[in-house]
Amino acid sequence: MIARLVEIARLLCSGSSPGTMGLMHLQFQFSSPTEEPSNSFIQAAEDHLTELYGAPDSALPREAFLPPEGGFLIGWEHGVPIAGGGFTRHDSITAEIRRMYVVPHERGRGVARLLLIAIESAVRAAGYSRVILDTGPKQPHAEALYRSAGYVDIANFRKGKSRASFWGEKILGQT
Repeated sequence: MIARLVEIARLLCSGSSPGTMGLMHLQFQFSSPTEEPSNSFIQAAEDHLTELYGAPDSALPREAFLPPEGGFLIGWEHGVPIAGGGFTRHDSITAEIRRMYVVPHERGRGVARLLLIAIESAVRAAGYSRVILDTGPKQPHAEALYRSAGYVDIANFRKGKSRASFWGEKILGQT
């Protein structure tokens, strides 16, 4: 199954999508969330969230991204990791997209859009039919990306307090 997911991610980057010019060499690969470079991308995403919103009440364990219920992808361009993001199990049909991060000097090129597409493909291949995510008020660019990718508003799915201002879902079609 992992080989199929890697092939899907490769195919996603072999063509062009609106807003993704110049990314013909971007490839996504599964990476263990407890090893490099995934660990550094997860930490960078968490550090960025802490800068924006303060320290979280609890940490997301890296093991939540482990297959078969989760996964973490790294986007490589010319052998250099420039993006990462993953998904965790929410329930039997739903995965949650978590910790998407693009290195600052690569932002604005459509990398996040391709990363989102690759994660959605991995979620679908893992057997989930629905995906959810959230983002906060200090990340309007992320909310705009998610809305443009077909995510619709849903109620807060977090139990208890949440720093988010947008909670979204997308029903995944078949490939």
